[in-house]
Amino acid sequence: MRKLVSSGSPFEPRIGFSRAVRVGQIVAVSGTAPIAADGSVACPGDVYGQTRRCLEIIAGAVADAGLSLATVVRTRIMLTDVSQWEAAARAHGEIFAGVRPATTFVEVQGFINSEWLVEVEADCVADG
Repeated sequence: MRKLVSSGSPFEPRIGFSRAVRVGQIVAVSGTAPIAADGSVACPGDVYGQTRRCLEIIAGAVADAGLSLATVVRTRIMLTDVSQWEAAARAHGEIFAGVRPATTFVEVQGFINSEWLVEVEADCVADG
């Protein structure tokens, strides 16, 4: 069975993707940008705040897929300026200190919106 999870992002239908997809015990969460509830950029200029927002969106998608953040086995943190990794790491650590998923930090040239400083992906595996 395949379950598609939407966050309501206007990019989902335009690009043809889902915020998350669950197939069996696996949930894959797409690259998640720091989009505020009103569609604006959350926390402009603030890597920590943007990372927190990305993780909030991911937490919602994971919950909508029927899992919890405790099931996250891998995250990928993409930054436009890798020298800011510690700010992103602080936000990640606040959420995942007890879970400790495999994690990668990587610098990218840019995102769809130049105000986005970070995007985060996550993969989950349900117990059992």
